[in-house]
Amino acid sequence: MQQQYRMRKNGQFRYVYRKGKGSACREMSVGFVKGPRLLVGFSVSKKIGNAVTRNKVRRRLREAFRAELPRLKRGLYVVTARDAAAQADYRKLQSGLAYLLKKQNLYREE
Repeated sequence: MQQQYRMRKNGQFRYVYRKGKGSACREMSVGFVKGPRLLVGFSVSKKIGNAVTRNKVRRRLREAFRAELPRLKRGLYVVTARDAAAQADYRKLQSGLAYLLKKQNLYREE
């Protein structure tokens, strides 16, 4: 995913946690706040596993989200991985992400 879409500031993450609407499935949760441009941040806790496992989960989530970018509404997104994400394969994470985005009605109307 391109760097222009990445959220890096702690204040932005806290803003989404505080003001955003969220939904969750077994592998992850997604928080969203409307905004002027599309930014996304990924959060993978140390509870998930060691650094190798966390980075693998983060890479898979980033790739799954990258495929959805052209169809999404503008705003701030935070994707938080849960314990089950460590054992899930890419297809499971991709379908879970699509389910949550559709559940929150975050796809653009075309």
